[in-house]
Amino acid sequence: MAELSGVVPPVRNRLGRARALHWGLALALLGCCFLSLQIGAADVSLTALLGKVARGEALGAMERIVLLEIRLPRLAMGAMVGAALAVSGAVMQGLFRNPLADPGIVGVASGAGLGAILAIVLGAMLPGWFLALAGNQLVPWAAFVGGWGTTLLLYRVSTRGGRTSVATMLLAGIALGALAGALSGILVYMADDQQLRDLTFWGLGSLAGASWAKVLAAGPLIAVALCVAMFLGRALNGLALGEATAHHIGIDVQRMKTVAILAVACATGAAVAVSGGIGFIGIVVPHLLRLASGPDHRMLLPNAALLGAALLILADVIARTIIAPGELPIGIVTAVLGAPIFLWILLRRRGFVEV
Repeated sequence: MAELSGVVPPVRNRLGRARALHWGLALALLGCCFLSLQIGAADVSLTALLGKVARGEALGAMERIVLLEIRLPRLAMGAMVGAALAVSGAVMQGLFRNPLADPGIVGVASGAGLGAILAIVLGAMLPGWFLALAGNQLVPWAAFVGGWGTTLLLYRVSTRGGRTSVATMLLAGIALGALAGALSGILVYMADDQQLRDLTFWGLGSLAGASWAKVLAAGPLIAVALCVAMFLGRALNGLALGEATAHHIGIDVQRMKTVAILAVACATGAAVAVSGGIGFIGIVVPHLLRLASGPDHRMLLPNAALLGAALLILADVIARTIIAPGELPIGIVTAVLGAPIFLWILLRRRGFVEV
């Protein structure tokens, strides 16, 4: 009993910190949402609009467009993309039992990139009726199909006899990523100047093309994937003890692997399709949360959704205001913010940084 009394309080304290952090992150997300609606290149602020509504004054056409058709869908897209990338990173790190894992390991990013490049460079060769049907959604759908196709191929390669080898998946993911990169390089070589500009902008990531159509297209996929991921917390905790131990305590390891991979592919594929390549959210957010409140995935996953959404919304605010009326690709902002944090985490783990 003495030993148990020495072990239980730290666990309870960790759970208490995680719960307190959860509400703190929820408040931080609300603050970031306010900033996103308040600040922008246009001289329209949320507080001024709320004041007009309180006084019973009608909103102008420009104010409605800026708030309802530009900032609000951009806010919604930033929240769902940030949550998708952060939760996917947490699931992948738990599945691979490797803190350096991120959603790109399952081939989603490389496959989505190849699909988008195919659509940008060779899209004009498609039949006219198909282009008219796809409209401006051709690149997002091509990216989503490319990400899903690569992930399913990777899953097929790494599964034998009904068992999925995590080590094989890691190595095969590296190989497929290299192959996708080589094919993308060939297509980039074939691209003209305008296509190269489109490729560069898409590869660096942006929420500039946010619209309610994209939110409605990607939102349900991301929402379903995140809901499924939230039920993986207990299984990922068991997997941290090893596959054999997880199996003995009643976890269907193979089923959990399949569900986790499909959920990550769905969430990340939809996120990358509508926003392009955005780095560091999926790898930095889970690290920060583990340092703050421990590795329990039952709290880590929902907290990752909140922190990922808040960070990406904040990065988007910086991207569209720092050189207003111009706009930086959001991938540059996340790299500038995320790379130093990641380096600090690595140095702290190796004992070079004291806290």
